[in-house]
Amino acid sequence: MRVIVRRERPHPGAQLRFDDVDGYRVTAFVTNTRARQLADLEVRHQSRARCEDRIRIAKDSGLRNFPMKGFDQNRIWLAVVALAGEIEARKSLLAFPDHEIRRWEPKKLRMHVYAVPATIARTGRRVVMHMKITARWAGVIVAGLNRLRSLPGPAPG
Repeated sequence: MRVIVRRERPHPGAQLRFDDVDGYRVTAFVTNTRARQLADLEVRHQSRARCEDRIRIAKDSGLRNFPMKGFDQNRIWLAVVALAGEIEARKSLLAFPDHEIRRWEPKKLRMHVYAVPATIARTGRRVVMHMKITARWAGVIVAGLNRLRSLPGPAPG
């Protein structure tokens, strides 16, 4: 078993922690993988941070509280939070595949995308959305909605 310790400077704007030493952040991880180079192990460890990000996002989206009194009711609540997180992740990947918005977390999406003032009108069996063109992300949002509308529906049967 190996313990790999890395010392690095925190990225600009990062808040320093109490365990940072002389302005450096020390991180460590343990592995029993022997056949790989140190750089490969580092890349594999860094890719696992995505899982921790999903957990933090789920906590921000309702996983932190158990609003019901019964165990089965809270189990259903957890399933709904997990489903909402998956839908949110897939929707961002499908709607904004080549834009930075696909990496935004739900809190930032609520502030910049979901809170953009717009009205929805139904006319001629069509749904039309009217959005102020002066909104900061208006062009990207409209392109994302059009991309989602152009996706094929589920296959019958």
